[in-house]
Amino acid sequence: MSKILIINGPNLNLIGEREQSQYGSKDYKYLEDICKKKSTDLNLNLEIKQSNVEGEIVDIIQRARNEFDGIIINAGGYSHTSVAIRDALDVFKGKIIELHISNIYRREEFRHKSIISGVVTGIICGLGINGYILAINSMHEMLNENK
Repeated sequence: MSKILIINGPNLNLIGEREQSQYGSKDYKYLEDICKKKSTDLNLNLEIKQSNVEGEIVDIIQRARNEFDGIIINAGGYSHTSVAIRDALDVFKGKIIELHISNIYRREEFRHKSIISGVVTGIICGLGINGYILAINSMHEMLNENK
């Protein structure tokens, strides 16, 4: 059974409350529930972590090196600023999907550049929380293509 990790960065614990025009009205618990259900349906072992602290996210990624086959990461605002998260992801040798709930290219100019994009396997953005389901499906496909 493949083991995947979803990492959510700053303020994602507040989805459903903040900027509903960008992130929708479903809350974080709903997001966790749909991800767990999809992972169970695909026979994936899933863990979900959320932190508002850059160093904690780096620690989570570093610990994942020897424990997980793939990472789905929504680094939130750190996508655009964190060299430390990028460097930690670069050390991870499994598959990595970068995820954004909103379309970062339809937002402020500073959100158009993601520092972590250069080290990930693929990117999903702008499809709301359904992007998590697409990311889980994609991760499942990628992890099974080599079996």
